Amino acid sequence: MRRLVLLIALLAASGCVQQIKESRVKSALTEGGLSEPLAGCMAHRMASKLTIKQLGSLQKVNATRGRTITEFVSALRQHGDADAVEVTVSSAALCKTGFVR
Repeated sequence: MRRLVLLIALLAASGCVQQIKESRVKSALTEGGLSEPLAGCMAHRMASKLTIKQLGSLQKVNATRGRTITEFVSALRQHGDADAVEVTVSSAALCKTGFVR
């Protein structure tokens, strides 16, 4: 019984962590200059693929508002790693084309 309770608690906590992570990714993207709709779409996909370190890279590039996705990726490339750039580019492409909403 204790194991079941522990398992349920862990599953609930992981869901909360995922929501917090998604919220932070969306904030980093909008603060980085992306539109709310695009950031919201991208954040859902990116939150499950980014590490905390990569999230930090996103937050470092959020100084300038009104960037295009190309400018945002260029700034991320300077601060981030290749995986963060790849996840950002693929998420942006999928969201912009409407394959992911």
